[in-house]
Amino acid sequence: MMRDDGTPLRLLPWTTLDGAPCYLSTDDPDSRLSLLADDIEDELLVGAERVLANVSPQLAAPGADPQELRRTAVCLIIALSDALRIRNSRGDGLPES
Repeated sequence: MMRDDGTPLRLLPWTTLDGAPCYLSTDDPDSRLSLLADDIEDELLVGAERVLANVSPQLAAPGADPQELRRTAVCLIIALSDALRIRNSRGDGLPES
């Protein structure tokens, strides 16, 4: 999404109750809502790191419980979705690879 002046809106790390994306229109990276979004993004990334750290032992365990593996897969999907949302939100600041 873009503002009227053509600059992009910031994709926030949360959605509306019906799952629609939320955007922020501000030029102030130190606004209260910008800082809140930064904090939540950081927490989501730390959570994704924790999920990833816990996955390897589960997957390596012989005879792993299929239901536990499904729950782990759901956690991975959520963590990856969060990370991609953050990447999209911060995309303009990422180096080209």
